[in-house]
Amino acid sequence: MARPKSKTPTPAELAVLKVLWEHGPCTVREVLQHLPSDRKRAYTSVMTLLSVMTEKGMLLRKSSGRAFVYSAKGDQDSTLGKIMGEMLGRAFDGSASTLVAHLLQQSSPNPDELYQIHKAIEHYRREHHS
Repeated sequence: MARPKSKTPTPAELAVLKVLWEHGPCTVREVLQHLPSDRKRAYTSVMTLLSVMTEKGMLLRKSSGRAFVYSAKGDQDSTLGKIMGEMLGRAFDGSASTLVAHLLQQSSPNPDELYQIHKAIEHYRREHHS
């Protein structure tokens, strides 16, 4: 039985999107240069990944001389929001408190990060529960 297609990017696709969000439109070679060096990637593998992502509607492709220039179709906030929404539903049955509890356990935030989390919660509370 075929695996259902996810509406969110795979880990490899997300790595490419992070490059494009940070550096703006890039050629295949530029994406390859900016990808994390934790594993060796072939030029043709990155080229294929970019083509697949374009077909999926994640990227825009524009011809520039003999090369293509790729850019992310969606912005970072909406894409990360979709990823979190899918994770919230699939892994945590929609429970934000369970997701946050696991996040805190896994990430061990420092005092400054805890302060920023607290500020985000207070901001949400003010905006949504006035």
